Amino acid sequence: MSIDLDAYREQSRETWAQMALGWEHRREWLMGLTGRVNDWLVDKADPQPGQTILDIAAGTGDLGFNVAERVGADGRVISTDFAPEMVDLARRLGEARGLTNVEHRVLDAELMDLDDDTVDGVVSRWGYMLMADPAAALKETRRVLRGGGPLAFAVWTTPDRNPWAAVPGMTLVQRGHMPPPEPGAPGMFAMGERGRIRELVAGAGFGEPYLEEIAFEFRYADFDDLWDALVSLAGQLARVVNALSEDEREATRAAIMQNVAPYRNEDGSYIAPAATWGVLVR
Repeated sequence: MSIDLDAYREQSRETWAQMALGWEHRREWLMGLTGRVNDWLVDKADPQPGQTILDIAAGTGDLGFNVAERVGADGRVISTDFAPEMVDLARRLGEARGLTNVEHRVLDAELMDLDDDTVDGVVSRWGYMLMADPAAALKETRRVLRGGGPLAFAVWTTPDRNPWAAVPGMTLVQRGHMPPPEPGAPGMFAMGERGRIRELVAGAGFGEPYLEEIAFEFRYADFDDLWDALVSLAGQLARVVNALSEDEREATRAAIMQNVAPYRNEDGSYIAPAATWGVLVR
């Protein structure tokens, strides 16, 4: 693998700093479509009153807020992200909800500033596959988790099940703006195969994972809505598009519009399939 992981980490942190505003702007739309993934994770982690639960790569914090309701006033959620801008956003949203049992922290999942055996459970939505070293992050998760405690996380399945991201990504590769994904490199689909998930969780000292595919759809009012979601939310894809010259950005937009045509409805709206793995390990 030829990727410079330290450079990737720095670029990733910058990318998610840039995405915070878009995630705030489109949060209700996103949660409306993806809320069932949060529901699955909370259900499988099954947090109990009084427990301490860690949320890794928390983004807007919504998953942790759901957990906070379960652990109650005597419990605690440690809501973390490695991008300070995302942590600030989650803190503001948590305060607006009046939550007093959520602690917001900037935390690098690959090297956690937490003692051994400090949390009763861990949840993470769409974080591990983007990390430079998911094996290290999962070992750190195992270290801070008390024996027998659950880790419930979500990672995207394979590109063929996720045209909402794979088609724009493929278009950027075709136009020479991104290299084709390298096997083993971090990225949206880096943990898309069951075998890769099994290998990583076993290597971190967890038992056999329970995997369930959670399928849903991204729905867009029109192509402007789809484009806005792409450039506001989609991490590395958004970063690449936003860095293009104005002319090339327009040409890329036209190419993506052509390639997503199969997902367009007669009324001009779009429905693009999506699928994520829900994973539970102990």
